[in-house]
Amino acid sequence: MAEPIRILLQTTIPHTEDDWHIGRFSKLRDRLAAMEGVEVTARNREAPPGQTDPVLGSLDASDFDEMWLFAVDSGDGLNGEECAAIGRFRTRGGGLMVTRDHMDLGCSVCTLGGVGDAHYFHSKHLDPDPSRRARDDQATRDIDWPNYHSGANGDFQQVQPVGERHPVFEGVSRLPAHPHEGAVGAPAEHPSAHVIATGVSRTTGRLFNIAVAFEPSDEGGPAVAESTFHHFADYNLDPAMGCPSFVSEPPGDGFRRDPAALAETHRYFENLAHWLAGRPV
Repeated sequence: MAEPIRILLQTTIPHTEDDWHIGRFSKLRDRLAAMEGVEVTARNREAPPGQTDPVLGSLDASDFDEMWLFAVDSGDGLNGEECAAIGRFRTRGGGLMVTRDHMDLGCSVCTLGGVGDAHYFHSKHLDPDPSRRARDDQATRDIDWPNYHSGANGDFQQVQPVGERHPVFEGVSRLPAHPHEGAVGAPAEHPSAHVIATGVSRTTGRLFNIAVAFEPSDEGGPAVAESTFHHFADYNLDPAMGCPSFVSEPPGDGFRRDPAALAETHRYFENLAHWLAGRPV
């Protein structure tokens, strides 16, 4: 019998009720936990910003096979000791999924190295292509680039594979939409990294990167850099689940009207869980 896949779902903030705490990813947690041979731990930071979290700071010594990191902080979510432990975790073969959101939200992952190098922000680690440093979402004026508008929360978007379809997108052509997604790209200094899927802005028609895969290599285990944590949040799968009070955009109902699109998103979660653990998809 195969060893279970042990998954850590982790945010970069302590529990804050009116924020994107780990409880707002409960549908993802439940979907993964329902998979045969999968064990899921879902948690927020326990340590305040600046202090070392006991789990993040010793991740390389844990028995987790993969970590899904939801960077929902404003810049102080990870410290140096935690980043070093996460780096050692991947070096020993652990799988990582690292995601963030618009502008500088989640920019503490800039210091992560490796998969962190695939994330571009507004004032830190800018997209190397200046033509992509421009406002995309036009409605929420207090949110600037990167803010790719793929649709309303609660709706879905079409995603296109880049090159040969990657295993994590097997059977997947639709993911949750979001009014202002962040920016990811394949950093030249990491040869194993490549863009595996793109989306299209509903406002400008721009192509933008949805996901970057880091193939297993001498550098470490498999990893994925994702453009927004809203591809995984309860509110995006079912707006009736609620959201923090600072979310101002009206939600859509695309997933309610088309359950097959929601099934594709569930497939994406399952594909990621298997691929990050080095298991067949």
